Amino acid sequence: MPMFDLPLDDLVSYRPEVAEPADFDAFWTETVADARSFPLAAEFTLMENKLALIDTYDVTFSGFGGSAVKAWLHVPAGASGPLPTVVQYHGYSGGRGFPHSYTLWAQAGYAHFVMDTRGQGWSVGGGSSTPDSSIDAGLIHTPGFMTAGITDPASYYYRRVYADAIRLLEAARESPLVDPAKIVVTGGSQGGGITLAAAGIAPLAGIDLLGAAPDVPFLCHFRRATQLTDRLPYAEITEYLAGWRDHEDAVYRTLSYFDGVNLGRRATASALFSVGLMDDVCPPSTVFAAYNHYGSRASGDISKDIKVYSHNQHEGGAGYQLNAQLDWFGRLFG
Repeated sequence: MPMFDLPLDDLVSYRPEVAEPADFDAFWTETVADARSFPLAAEFTLMENKLALIDTYDVTFSGFGGSAVKAWLHVPAGASGPLPTVVQYHGYSGGRGFPHSYTLWAQAGYAHFVMDTRGQGWSVGGGSSTPDSSIDAGLIHTPGFMTAGITDPASYYYRRVYADAIRLLEAARESPLVDPAKIVVTGGSQGGGITLAAAGIAPLAGIDLLGAAPDVPFLCHFRRATQLTDRLPYAEITEYLAGWRDHEDAVYRTLSYFDGVNLGRRATASALFSVGLMDDVCPPSTVFAAYNHYGSRASGDISKDIKVYSHNQHEGGAGYQLNAQLDWFGRLFG
C-alpha cells in the first residue's frame, strides 16, 4: 500500500473543522448519569489462570443500561496494591479473550484491566462473553456494529460502548489493587477510539486520568474517513448510506457525538498516539486530526506525542509501539 493521504508536513499541521453539536457536553453528562443510575455492582473473583507469575480476577460490572459487562484484572502474582493501572480496550471484533491472551502490562508490574466490547469478541473467543442486551441493538443497520442505531445518538451502539468504558474506570477505582491517581487508558484501532472517548468523557464524569495511549485510533473524523477509504469497518457507513440515501444528515450528526476529534478536545490526560502513514483502515489524516485537536479545550497545556511509522499500514508500530508505551508508562508512573 503506497502513501495515499496528505504528506507528513501537511499532516503535522492538519486541524480540520469537525462538526460538533451544541449539546455535546450535555449529551455525555446525561449519558454518564443514565449509566450511573444503575448500581455499579463491581465484582472481582480470583480465578485459576494457568499462569505462575500473574494473578487474574474475573471482573463483572454494570455498564450502560445496567448490562453486565465482563473484564479481566491481571496483577503480578501475590500483589497487594495499590498499583499503577493500565485499562485496555480492544480493536473491532476483539474482546477480553482467554485469561492468558493479554497480560503485558501485568508483566510490567502494573494492574491491567482488559475490557470486553459488548456484542464483539468473535476474533478471540475464550472469555469474551458480554452480549449487547440493549433494546436498541436490533435497530436496522448494515452487517457489523458501525451503523447500529446510527440515526439517533441516543440509540447508537457506541454510546453504550463508551459508557461501558467509563464504568470500568469507576470499577477499577473501587479495587484495593488499584492506585486511583495512576490510571492510564490504552487500546489499538477501535480500542484507540474508545481510549479517546474515555479520555474525553472522564473530565465530564469527574474522573482523573493520568494518561491515554491511543494506538492507530479508529472512530475519528468520520466524514473524511468514509471519503478516503473503502476498507471495513468504515465501509459499513458507506454501504448503509448507499442504500438509505436520505439518512446522510442524521448519520453524520450522530457520528459527531462519537468522533475522537471532538472527544479528544476535552481530554486533560497526557497522551501518546501512533499512526501508520500507509494505513488505509484508519487513514493518517483522521489520526492527526484527533492528535492535533487533543486537549485543546483543557485549561492548561497538555503533554502529548505521536509516533509515526512511515512504511506501515494498520499494524502501526506493533512491538515498536509497545516498547515506546513501556517507556512512556514507566515515566508517567514514576
